[in-house]
Amino acid sequence: MIASEWPLDDDRGVEVKIVTSWDEEAIRSLYQAGGWWKNEWQVKRLNELIRASYAFVIAYHRDSAKTVGMVRAISDGMADAYIQDLVVLPEFRGYGVGKRLVKELIRHCSTHGITWIALIAEPGTSGFYLQLGFIQMEQFIPMMYLEERKNDQ
Repeated sequence: MIASEWPLDDDRGVEVKIVTSWDEEAIRSLYQAGGWWKNEWQVKRLNELIRASYAFVIAYHRDSAKTVGMVRAISDGMADAYIQDLVVLPEFRGYGVGKRLVKELIRHCSTHGITWIALIAEPGTSGFYLQLGFIQMEQFIPMMYLEERKNDQ
């Protein structure tokens, strides 16, 4: 069953859960779908990335056993967490899978006392996060270190 054939009154046949390891090729496919895969990355190290994350949530379609989405958090495990790498395969977008992934990640963090949860939204995605309870942080500027720029200083 493909996403467009799902009945509107069920859970879309998708299960969301926190994992400590997962099929590495499925995770690579999700990073590729998000446009984030780097050729120098090693597929065989993706389970290290999962284990090093504070929480890693996947969504999979029960009938096809296909991994259709993921999101992860990095955290100090006590106070703050940052959401990273939310991606849902294109054919499964628009059915609430991304919302379920983020809500499960927030639930997990909140259950463990982490209440300051932040992210950097890609252009055009802020509406998605606003409807989940996130707010824009006025007067804050996201910054990123670029190795090649250090020699320019």
